[in-house]
Amino acid sequence: MTIRTTVWGENVHEQTNEIVRSIYPDGMHATIASAIAADPTVAVSTVTLQDPEHGLTEEKLAATDVLVWWGHQAHGEVDDAVVERVARRVFEGMGLIVLHSGHFSKIFKRLMGTPCALKWREAGERERLWVINRNHPIAAGLPEYFELENEEMYGEPFSVPEPMETVFVSWFQGGEVFRSGLCYKRGAGNVFYFRPGHETYPTYHDPNVRRVLLNAVKWAYNPAAAWIGIHDAPNVPTETAPEKIEERGPKLHAPGEAGYR
Repeated sequence: MTIRTTVWGENVHEQTNEIVRSIYPDGMHATIASAIAADPTVAVSTVTLQDPEHGLTEEKLAATDVLVWWGHQAHGEVDDAVVERVARRVFEGMGLIVLHSGHFSKIFKRLMGTPCALKWREAGERERLWVINRNHPIAAGLPEYFELENEEMYGEPFSVPEPMETVFVSWFQGGEVFRSGLCYKRGAGNVFYFRPGHETYPTYHDPNVRRVLLNAVKWAYNPAAAWIGIHDAPNVPTETAPEKIEERGPKLHAPGEAGYR
């Protein structure tokens, strides 16, 4: 089994901000990818916003089992056609992991169908992430809690749909709390949101964060073949019904005619 993983990075702050560049000299996407590549069963590649079609061509997505997404400043620069392309692949079974400020990315908002808004404060305060779902695969190998000495605060309410499972809850030095690890299913695809990762702090160098990234990729992976037919809405002929029936009453569509969309 090889999990084909693509890490998508906005790659803007690394080019414009000296602090971010000093922490992530090869780009945040490269550091995130290195955590996932630590497992030999995962094959990792990276693409960025600046690549043609943001690196997310039809061919690239077809060859991706799990997509990891980090974005912040340039959400609006992501082409809507690419967003729909990614959403389609998630519905078909591709896993998606959305990190930190990606809560406001077009793809996450598209899949959640809600504002995905929250409170925030950039004060470099301590974050304590409590593992509240001890037996969840994403929490494998983690202690009861772990701390990040400097992080951006995110606070409730977080206007997302109720998740299937919550893995982490964060407490911040200023007193706020936040649901920091949320699991969803969209179509055939597994979606995980993981909160930490502000670009001016070395979050993605932290061993526990890196373990979460790898665990999340393995959890999001769906070994089944892509469910291409999930988008279809066929007009099923009467004669092919599992039980014999006779048509009765008026109808809008001729046999085999496509429905309205």
